[in-house]
Amino acid sequence: MKITALLVLKVNPEGSDPVILANACDVSHFGYFQRSSVREFIVFVGRTVAKRTPPGQRQSVQHEEYKVHAYNRNGLCALGFMDDHYPVRSSFSLLDKVIEEYQKNFGESWRTAQADSSQPWPYLNEALTKFQDPAEADKLLKIQRELDETKIILHKTIDSVLARGEKLDSLVEKSSDLSAASQLEKLTLESL
Repeated sequence: MKITALLVLKVNPEGSDPVILANACDVSHFGYFQRSSVREFIVFVGRTVAKRTPPGQRQSVQHEEYKVHAYNRNGLCALGFMDDHYPVRSSFSLLDKVIEEYQKNFGESWRTAQADSSQPWPYLNEALTKFQDPAEADKLLKIQRELDETKIILHKTIDSVLARGEKLDSLVEKSSDLSAASQLEKLTLESL
């Protein structure tokens, strides 16, 4: 599961190209000579998908083994380029967090943006790294994973208790045999 890029765009209602407000990419898993082309592709696809995502809507677009998830909240659109294995619910939770954090940091200043921003936004780079694990983005997934781990531990504990119970049964049987043998020995000694 991998996130390749996160973008925040301003979608213009009049139909002109969306404006990139923030952009974070991790193209290290591509060949050195492919990286600039991949970045250009991300920008092009990001603009296209953002332009075609209606306000208040979420959508996912698949291209080969990648999915582009988009969430347009009244003109402020967050996009994530993830591989096909990244859970959809985690993707949209992440995009929601990105939009909330953007609005918290920049308020409504994005509405007046006319050109792409080249200024880095550290939160987006941190989110790109932190949310490589989908459980960080989706609390339900994280809780489910913890429950699964707890269930495994409980199964092991129950198995060990049952194994101990079998050993106890075996010891009780042996002690009964010893008790019977000692009583037989006592009777033989008394008869002598």
